[in-house]
Amino acid sequence: MMGLMASEETRTLNSTTVSNPAARDARAPEPGESGQPSDTRAWTAWTTRLLVLGIVLAALNLRPAITSLGALLEEVRDGLGMSGSVAGLLTSVPPLCFAVFGVTAPRLARRFGPGAVVCAGMAAITAGLLIRPFAGGTAGFLAATALALMGIAVSNVLMPVIVKRWFPERVGSMTGVYSMALAFGTSIAAAATVPVTNALGGDWQPGLAVWAALGAAAVLPWIPFVKDRGAASASPSVPAPGGDASTAPAESAAAAKNRPAEQPALRITRSRTAWALAVFFGLQATAAYITMGWMAQIFRDAGVAAGTAGLLLAVTMVMGVPLAFVIPRVATRLPNQGPIVLVLGVCGLAGYAGLYFAPAGGAWAWALLLGVSNCAFPLALTMVGMRARTGAGVAQLSAFAQSTGYLISIPGPLLVGVLYQHSGGWGLPIALMSALMVPQMVVGVLAGRNRTVEEEAAR
Repeated sequence: MMGLMASEETRTLNSTTVSNPAARDARAPEPGESGQPSDTRAWTAWTTRLLVLGIVLAALNLRPAITSLGALLEEVRDGLGMSGSVAGLLTSVPPLCFAVFGVTAPRLARRFGPGAVVCAGMAAITAGLLIRPFAGGTAGFLAATALALMGIAVSNVLMPVIVKRWFPERVGSMTGVYSMALAFGTSIAAAATVPVTNALGGDWQPGLAVWAALGAAAVLPWIPFVKDRGAASASPSVPAPGGDASTAPAESAAAAKNRPAEQPALRITRSRTAWALAVFFGLQATAAYITMGWMAQIFRDAGVAAGTAGLLLAVTMVMGVPLAFVIPRVATRLPNQGPIVLVLGVCGLAGYAGLYFAPAGGAWAWALLLGVSNCAFPLALTMVGMRARTGAGVAQLSAFAQSTGYLISIPGPLLVGVLYQHSGGWGLPIALMSALMVPQMVVGVLAGRNRTVEEEAAR
């Protein structure tokens, strides 16, 4: 797959060079031309493959901190003495951290470069996952969880920016690769946490800590991109993958003349599309974090064994592996993504109805339907890349939509925990989940219209 990405990138760069005089002037000379090394193309292909590997490994780490906890939530509650309301607070920590820390990602990227920020994010995930099971007490557990989620938050925001910059002609396919890896990491953590915990002696602490190893592996491919600060520029002209200030050839006078001037920051709050996308992102995140935090417990309360409940959660998450690759590619070929939003919403409503009427009897079917519905996340990421024309626009829209969206999603998991504790059952929480799906479908249709935030912000 990485070799295919590299060959496609070479074809894209070559075609861009022919059609764009500025790009032709600024391109790297052919191998053998005077003053340039003969392995320029090999270096570009190598860094492209390394970047794809880095994106995949980063995506694999963006959910295990959450789904591994969901699989062992009952054991963690017992071990730390948590009530249902406090457990609901714990499941609300991810969107809170994503909202608080995600908004800082564009500023950090401008100062240090997105590669350095993602590398630091992977290190924070590793440290947080390693510390939290042994922090001692609920407060220490929450603090270490917040550290891991901080790393996830900045990486969440910057992934669409990185894709837009290095793969501008393949936003859909690369978003699909990233989303597919994210879904795979989510499902593996949900499915493997209970068996791994049992293999390690049945103690939930090493069962949670083991996922720090995956975070450590993700740090390595980002190290070569730490010094690349060129991605912070907000121009539509995109350098070759792996290029940075130290390796790229000097910009010619013609290229400098034709290079677009840096655009001022958008007044993103003027855009109705940005608001629609933010609310859509928030509502789909609400559904996703309720699912990741509580679905295994719903099945366990219905009489399903703990290991099977973890597998059901994994099935829900693994549905995103193929669909997260297909949906972005289909979405980029449609002028309006509203029909996809409606299909995903109907699947969610059907899954919630199944959980209400027959949670154990049709458990596998409900897990599949909710897995399809949760693919609103890669669709939202794809629309972030489609609803802005420039790298600067994508960065602002990504930060606004994700930070605002995660703020919107904070009360959902907490409210589910409160309703569950005070009602003594899952009827009211499931009714809440179903009710939230309706406005999600409405704002998703609005966000899917064929327009850009630059057009609306300029009015």
